[in-house]
Amino acid sequence: MTVLVSVAVMALLSAPGLAHADRHRVARITKLSDVGPLRTDLWVYSPSNHKKMKVNVLTPANATGPRSVVYMLDGADAGDDVSDWITKGRAGRFFADKNVTVVLPAGGKGTFYTNWRSRDPKLGKPQWETFLTEELPPLIDKKFNGTGRNAVVGLSMGGQAALALAARFPRLYTGVASLSGCPEVYQPANQAYVHTTVANVGGNAINMWGPPRSPAWKAHDPATRINALRGKYIYLSSGSGLAGPLDLLRKIEPDEGTRQSVTASASALELGAWRCSINFGIELRKARIPFTDGLRLVGTHYWGYWEQDLPRMWPTIARGL
Repeated sequence: MTVLVSVAVMALLSAPGLAHADRHRVARITKLSDVGPLRTDLWVYSPSNHKKMKVNVLTPANATGPRSVVYMLDGADAGDDVSDWITKGRAGRFFADKNVTVVLPAGGKGTFYTNWRSRDPKLGKPQWETFLTEELPPLIDKKFNGTGRNAVVGLSMGGQAALALAARFPRLYTGVASLSGCPEVYQPANQAYVHTTVANVGGNAINMWGPPRSPAWKAHDPATRINALRGKYIYLSSGSGLAGPLDLLRKIEPDEGTRQSVTASASALELGAWRCSINFGIELRKARIPFTDGLRLVGTHYWGYWEQDLPRMWPTIARGL
């Protein structure tokens, strides 16, 4: 009788309909494309997002043995198909000789790489946090021979998200870097920045974390979970907003406006990130949590500066990998 029941159960579980349903509850790589000798593009089915997510992966030349993983998050204008870190930040060139796997999710524009609470007419209901912390890491570690040690790096919107992820999931990351980010989001002035960032891509931040001052805003503010960052290798950087030589050499596209208007906008954005980063650095010092200070007296909100930040940030992050 027991044998008959077991056979019946096995037959039921292997039924085509149930097998199909089970596949939609499991994260998996559905497609893999070798773009070049050091880059692989993945399409990963995400059960939490109910769709395939595009991920770019960089691997080093002459890679040997297991490798740790660096997750890199874009800013608010994230590319839909290829991470801006590749197309604008030259991450491929920088990491070519580093014995790590670099994972760069595409398509995070305006989402803060978090789990949205309500469906947004423009952005839908992305569940980035679940994807980045639960669904993707086991697949990356299995496919690319991971060591289980990870760091997370982000710029601007992604800088806030990187610190929030590290504070909310401290066991997952050994290090974190925020470049020109605004880590604290619970205070009214910083909430206004978040609302503006999301609105600029057509979304509504109330659908992300609820009304102002609601618990979800506090839960995603790394300053409210600052002790979770203790023991992490932390890099914090921003420019002051003061224009420098890179701004004078910057190529301005015809649809961007004049050089003066582009520089003024980049200066204003970076000045806000400077204020936010200094305030968060003060909170870290008050909590006696060491970090590497990468704050610069010159620099605007521009990829030329973030590209220069990579070699400055790397020694800090590499210590935990």
